[in-house]
Amino acid sequence: MNSPATELLRPQGPKSPLTLRTVTADEAGQRIDNFLMRHFKTVPRSRVYRLLRKGEVRVNRKRVDAEYRIQEGDEVRLPPVRIEVDAQPGRPSSSLLELLERAVIFQDRHLLVIDKPAGVAVHGGSGMSFGVIEALRASRPRETLELVHRLDRDTSGCLLIARDRSTLTALHALIRNGGMHKTYLALVAGSWQLGTKRIDAPLATDNRQHGERHVRVATAGKDSVSVFKPVQFFGQLATLMEVDIPTGRTHQIRVHASFAGHPLLGDDKYGDRARNADLKAHGLKRTFLHAQSVAFEWPGSGVPFHVSAPLPEELTAVLDTITPMKRAGPKAKAARKAKSAKRARAP
Repeated sequence: MNSPATELLRPQGPKSPLTLRTVTADEAGQRIDNFLMRHFKTVPRSRVYRLLRKGEVRVNRKRVDAEYRIQEGDEVRLPPVRIEVDAQPGRPSSSLLELLERAVIFQDRHLLVIDKPAGVAVHGGSGMSFGVIEALRASRPRETLELVHRLDRDTSGCLLIARDRSTLTALHALIRNGGMHKTYLALVAGSWQLGTKRIDAPLATDNRQHGERHVRVATAGKDSVSVFKPVQFFGQLATLMEVDIPTGRTHQIRVHASFAGHPLLGDDKYGDRARNADLKAHGLKRTFLHAQSVAFEWPGSGVPFHVSAPLPEELTAVLDTITPMKRAGPKAKAARKAKSAKRARAP
């Protein structure tokens, strides 16, 4: 973190002017934080969020949080911001650009889908100068690229990027209306005995601990629904789960899994330290969460769309190292019972 003295020594440029912007039809539907980052292109993300927290950005003369979606006709107050002289956008490394281009699993003139590698953030910031979206914009400078949704930095799998504003607006409306189906694979601690379980627990995303966002279940939070379905059991150690999320809140699966008493393995924020240590010995180096597939019907035409990404090798290797202890079926249980009874009758 820079000290006040460092801030004073940094070369200062002129302030941008106070601006009142009316949201157009093409801009409607996007989150206010994304709108601001496109306007203040060389301003650090942390400062953009600080402008929102302090209420310096107003929509229709009111404070809004970062998740507010702007509407056509909204009046946005863009405050004066001083930009450092040396705050010029750089360029992502060639290795990152190549990694992301290799990760493309689908593209047409409207949509780009990548199998996001774990460890790469969707946005720059938090110690990373460039995330997925900045790198893709640098490698495709003539395109209008916008994130349709987000994934945590540690999460791998399907990430959708719109290639035009109309596609972004249509898919955002689809998400709001529950028309996009996102399925994840997650490894949770312990033996899940709840069957297929729908967890409907509202989440508050405005809580911060040690400067980091910490999401919690709260009555006054936003509606959040996750459906957990067990896929494979690994004794008392772990259970592989398929998770569908009709809603897409920050850290939703991680918090709901912990709320159910079976936190995601490898999760150092909401997880279990002892269980994480057990799985680390089996090669798990990050949160075991993978965005396996996305499916929806294209608005207007109704044409079905489905894309999937296989479980990464590093997670498959973890499953290979832990021996599945499959539950015995009724016939096997009956056979064991009969065998026991026979031994009991033997002289």
